[in-house]
Amino acid sequence: MEFDLSPKLANKIYGGNGGSYSAWSPSELAMLRQGNIGASKLALNKNGLALPHYSDSAKVAYVLQGSGTAGIVLPEAEEKVIAIKKGDAIALPFGVVTWWFNKDDTELVVLFLGDTSKGHKSGEFTNFYLTGSNGIFTGFSSEFVSRAWDLEEEKVKVLVGSQTNNDIVQVKEGFSMPEPKKEDRDGMALNCEEAPLDVDIKNGGRVVVLNTKNLPLVGEVGLGADLVRLDGSAMCSPGFSCDSAYQVTYIVRGSGRVQVVGVDGRRVLETTLKAGNLFIVPRFFVVSKIANPEGMEWFSIISTPNPIFTHLAGRTSVWKALSPQVLEASFNVAPEAEKHFRSKRTSSEIFFAPSN
Repeated sequence: MEFDLSPKLANKIYGGNGGSYSAWSPSELAMLRQGNIGASKLALNKNGLALPHYSDSAKVAYVLQGSGTAGIVLPEAEEKVIAIKKGDAIALPFGVVTWWFNKDDTELVVLFLGDTSKGHKSGEFTNFYLTGSNGIFTGFSSEFVSRAWDLEEEKVKVLVGSQTNNDIVQVKEGFSMPEPKKEDRDGMALNCEEAPLDVDIKNGGRVVVLNTKNLPLVGEVGLGADLVRLDGSAMCSPGFSCDSAYQVTYIVRGSGRVQVVGVDGRRVLETTLKAGNLFIVPRFFVVSKIANPEGMEWFSIISTPNPIFTHLAGRTSVWKALSPQVLEASFNVAPEAEKHFRSKRTSSEIFFAPSN
């Protein structure tokens, strides 16, 4: 079965004074449903608050812009209130309740990528809000809520019915929200722009990989992630995920070109990428990117917590491992051609600087 792999932009689902929520639809990006992947963005204006909620999917959150505060309650645990800023990645396992708040003038934008295989709708997140006009407790009778909370029914009606807005609200200027605690960040978030680099190629690019070593919670989420920053006109070598994982990529900044090759050597995607695009590489398909002169940055999740990639160019490529005789026979070339081929790209691994 063939799918349209073309990159897509998110569609606004709802919004108001407090901010907006956008998502990618599996009806437009069919690989979301095929790969059981959800993707959405939360944008909060000044004093915007995303009301407490939980989701039917495990996710990785990545802060694209701004700074703010996140409240996170893991199952049967106390609330952790953490400061968040651009570059932060946060693993959100099943059952976690979160709220998000922006007190600054700059818009706070958070990307969510996750696994919808156990969700209500394949390829889409379903959020369940605890309060608001569509909150869970608006569906229960006053009697049930009264007995559950051990409150009089009249007081229950005030608590459940006073918040007439839903999902995202704007609190009054000067309203005092919980202050973040430095110790609460430990093990909850990793700033990918400040973390030690896993790959650093001069004039090529840099990579920070999010895995169970630097953020153990990704093991519970079941996803790996990385932030890749490609320098101007540099190339990310052709490669594929060799552990049957999908690659879900969001372009954070800049632009560039991408090619994806699938079964029988057929090129299934060739297009230009720009900031805001999301695209998905099917399992075992080979992908390569070249940045435009301004460079390109992307954040990706991989549908396994500790991904392994095979590269088809560069010092660590499979070509360097294969014996010369196999290459000669496979390419059907003379030994001199094989030696020339093997001698190239000996200094870099994943990224290639632009040719002179």
